[in-house]
Amino acid sequence: MRPTLRFVIVLVAALPVAVAPAVLGAGAFPAWVAVIGALTMVLLLDAALGAPRRRVSVSAEAPPQIFIGDTGELVITVQVKSTRTPEVELVPEIDGDVTRPAPARFRLRPEAGQSTAVVRFPLLPTRRGTPRVVAVHLRWVGPLGLVERRWRRPLDVPVAVVPNLGAVRAMALRMLSNRELMSGLKVERYLGDGSEFEMLREYVPGLDHRAMDWKASARHTKLLCQQFRAERNHQVIIAIDSGQLMSEPLAGIPRLDHAVNAGLLLSWMCLKTGDRVGLLGFDEKVRTWSEPAGGMHAFPRLTRQTAELAYHRAESNYTLALAELAQRVKRRSLVVLFTDFLDTITAELMIENVRRLARHHLVLFVAVGDPAVDGWVRRGPRSLADLHEAVVAGGFARERRLVLERLRRAGAMIIDTTPEHFSMALLNRYLDIKRRELLR
Repeated sequence: MRPTLRFVIVLVAALPVAVAPAVLGAGAFPAWVAVIGALTMVLLLDAALGAPRRRVSVSAEAPPQIFIGDTGELVITVQVKSTRTPEVELVPEIDGDVTRPAPARFRLRPEAGQSTAVVRFPLLPTRRGTPRVVAVHLRWVGPLGLVERRWRRPLDVPVAVVPNLGAVRAMALRMLSNRELMSGLKVERYLGDGSEFEMLREYVPGLDHRAMDWKASARHTKLLCQQFRAERNHQVIIAIDSGQLMSEPLAGIPRLDHAVNAGLLLSWMCLKTGDRVGLLGFDEKVRTWSEPAGGMHAFPRLTRQTAELAYHRAESNYTLALAELAQRVKRRSLVVLFTDFLDTITAELMIENVRRLARHHLVLFVAVGDPAVDGWVRRGPRSLADLHEAVVAGGFARERRLVLERLRRAGAMIIDTTPEHFSMALLNRYLDIKRRELLR
């Protein structure tokens, strides 16, 4: 409890009365005593009329988990057992990588002998983890505005920030609820120019003569054709770099979380279409490894392992990680490498190891481009500082194009796009690989 600015102003306004005894003599001293006494009585009265701390109760409720990139909501309920309605300022204290919400000012509503207010704060996480609402700070003043009360109410409300499964759930709902889409998937399973034998069917005009099975036709005394479907049961390895470059934020969340979200979406699609999915997480050493497995029961394990990928401030060791991947995976697989680079010098080892890996596997190199760099390059400079930024950004853009071209020549397929088109570009490329059957 402390005096407010209003009380200080009133006290300063009463200071001339303190000079009165020195100017008018000792007869004016009782007037100064009376002023001091009146101010003290008013201060005590305001303190007594204000809501005491023992009558204030605070409760907080937060969602059990928030997807990275989404916004949750922290709900704080304040109750005062009094019919008086003070104006309250409320600030939550949050420990973790969450954007700090602005203070809220509100007036309590009297209801059934007490005043209640429900305040909602947005929770925007910037990294995965478990931030906690550790306390709530309240400040309110008395009805006369002379006394201010401050109270820190300790709390312990954990909030789990997990990889974003919203896109996966949205795709699952679209695929399972749309009958036309499901029908199209069934047709695509049986028809097409795949390489895996599906069945024999009787020849009708319009079918490819090259698919004619002459031995079966001789046995059944009628013309029969072989029908194929797209090959399934491929191996897809999701390799995610968690080094220092992937910890840098892009569009509000780290690059690593962009990779985790897109990797989970791709994993769900791969498992749904009958492929087997494995996981490799690395930075200066291999942090996690999961053998390729098929079936939708493997998706929760992948979700758990990607959620455990931590942010590291170490240089990524491509030689160790990709060599261990090549040693563990003997069968030709699609290796989806989520990583990033800074310039041509730091990318030398990465290019060399991708070239070595591409001799036995199909490598899909996936990077998230920074739209701010393109913006600096394209905008017209209006000052010397803008010119310097444009020159530096142009140098980075040229080196990035050079590295990506060298990766293409090394045999890797490339995806380099902005965060908003990142996931869909990855899915489209995977479906194109399946359609063209590049994993034979």
